[in-house]
Amino acid sequence: MHTVPELFASKVFDDRVMKATLPAKVYNSLRKTIDEGTDLDVGVANAVANAMKDWAVAQGATHYTHWFQPLTGITAEKHDSFISPSPDGGVIMEFSGKELIKGEPDASSFPSGGLRATFEARGYTAWDPTSYAFIKGKTLCIPTAFCAYGGEALDKKTPLLRSMEALNKQALRIIRLFGNDTVKCVKTSVGPEQEYFLIDREMYERRKDLVYTGRTLFGAKSPKGQEMEDHYFGVIKPRVEAYMEDLNRELWKLGILAKTEHNEVAPAQHELAPIYTSTNIATDHNQLTMEVMQKVAARHGLVCLLHEKPFDGVNGSGKHNNWSLATDTGVNLLSPGETPYENAQFLLFLCAVIKAVDDYQDLLRLSVATAGNDHRLGANEAPPAVVSIFLGDELTAILDAIENDAPYNGTGTTLMKLGVSVLPKFPRDNTDRNRTSPFAFTGNKFEFRMLGSSNSIACANMMLNAAVAESLKIYADRLEQAEDFETALHQMIRKTIRDHKRILFNGNGYDDAWIREAARRGLSNYPTTPDCMPHLLDEKNVTMLTSHGVFTEAELKSRCEIMLDNYSKTVIIEANTMVDMARKEILPAVEGYAAELAGAVSAKKAVCSAIACGYETGLVKKLSELTDQIAARADALEAALGDLKGYEGAVAESAAIRDTVLGKMADLRAAADQAETLTAKKYWPFPTYGDLLFGVR
Repeated sequence: MHTVPELFASKVFDDRVMKATLPAKVYNSLRKTIDEGTDLDVGVANAVANAMKDWAVAQGATHYTHWFQPLTGITAEKHDSFISPSPDGGVIMEFSGKELIKGEPDASSFPSGGLRATFEARGYTAWDPTSYAFIKGKTLCIPTAFCAYGGEALDKKTPLLRSMEALNKQALRIIRLFGNDTVKCVKTSVGPEQEYFLIDREMYERRKDLVYTGRTLFGAKSPKGQEMEDHYFGVIKPRVEAYMEDLNRELWKLGILAKTEHNEVAPAQHELAPIYTSTNIATDHNQLTMEVMQKVAARHGLVCLLHEKPFDGVNGSGKHNNWSLATDTGVNLLSPGETPYENAQFLLFLCAVIKAVDDYQDLLRLSVATAGNDHRLGANEAPPAVVSIFLGDELTAILDAIENDAPYNGTGTTLMKLGVSVLPKFPRDNTDRNRTSPFAFTGNKFEFRMLGSSNSIACANMMLNAAVAESLKIYADRLEQAEDFETALHQMIRKTIRDHKRILFNGNGYDDAWIREAARRGLSNYPTTPDCMPHLLDEKNVTMLTSHGVFTEAELKSRCEIMLDNYSKTVIIEANTMVDMARKEILPAVEGYAAELAGAVSAKKAVCSAIACGYETGLVKKLSELTDQIAARADALEAALGDLKGYEGAVAESAAIRDTVLGKMADLRAAADQAETLTAKKYWPFPTYGDLLFGVR
């Protein structure tokens, strides 16, 4: 049995392995590329490839793959073996620098949004040396970027890396203005909290909706849900605890800093949180985490559900994206320090984020937009679709003082006194945690809470990085030309507060009054994916994203097309599944039970015509009415799906789905769920909410 330090990163070609296996000159060159973003020395590749191969083979690997993140929302890999024929008829194990640097998957078989025609097949994967290679099973996985033959990005990693470079460039300009010439780079760090549900595999396999779509499309409310609030942070059940223990070991082998685990609010819901790391590595790790979570669940006879809203009426699952900025010298640029009012550098970076979120609230909203997340946002367990920032009382008071050019009389550190002498006194944080806020400052970082549990964190972080880079660029352009730096700095901070305070809100984001207030302030509110996604192509967004080199205009158009197409396909699959389940499972079940009741009435009447059968007769009538409703509503839903053929283009089709198909899906579900509450359990064709939510012990 290995200890955790021995186990950790044992499957990763990390810095320890590189330092031990690479020549010093090669190691130093590669390290400079990783740390400072300098160009990769191609001459280094062969030495690295050979060391990687030797290490992987010693670990039992037989194949390698370029592991990448296409626009499907999941990862992709094509495996090649290390074997190469030898003159004596045998094989040798080889891996060249050329194979390390470049791969060639079929680009036309992945979503491209019109960037590539079907017959234009060539695409390339390019090694990302900033993210460590790792072993999964018998395969060496090499994190890579993915592009088309013409160089267009066909993945999520490439724009993310571009956004990190853009932010680094502008942040360094600001830091230099404060007289710091020692910092070489600024990186964003992320710690994505991952929520998920665990259900029994046997029950899962009996529900077509879960198998095909990842969520329950039918299901009456369980007699008990989350009303008692007894699951949150509750004692972890033995079967779940065994799963979590196994999951931790697998993640630690891959160098993933799995740290926190607990029960979440809804029955059968849980959370895993890692320690912070560089954003591109955190993105790779989160994709791996989701994959490993599902694989480990299968070992335990479980299924890990990552859908944002697998069960109606109980909390859905999000992925809180904890985002911060730090220098290579270890300084957190969003740390207020002991006296934030006097910390001008902190205040400027804080204002840059405030300005970015206000100016590009539409980009942040659409960066988390999916068909699944539309069910979660605003559902009283997740932030609303309106973007706002929570700062807490102290920072809000500081900004108010600066705006009004008034002195700030801070209260200093507050000690928490719990009224029991044996309990320790400890300092209170300078902000609370507002779980209703989409974008909350939580001490030395911002927590972007709108992401859905199945989302890649790349999308949100590339938009956030780019928007903050734009704010910093505007600041740097002005401050570099200022005659009096301190005066210009103070004026700029005050102007930002005045111009963008509408985005600041410390109250209850679930309150309907806030939605009305947000509209009065002029904040955007895009409830669904079809509402927000077209704004990706608004002129201000295209100008900003292309000016920083994060996207080309063609790449933006392709992504808008892909995301709307994905939305439409997702809902169409759900609707077709509903029709199929209604006709083949629910209707026969309800009709079967109604027939049994009718038979009971006939049998009683045959014995004695005077026997009262009011209960049975009334129930048969209700069930008969419901079967007619279910059949008619299934027909109406199917007809609405047929009508979609009349719409051309992703924008028009997705809007039609939002306006017609979703409503008919809700109508069909309402009738079927009512029928479930009246149908004997032995007739109901699949596990109920009660079975699923409380079936894992």
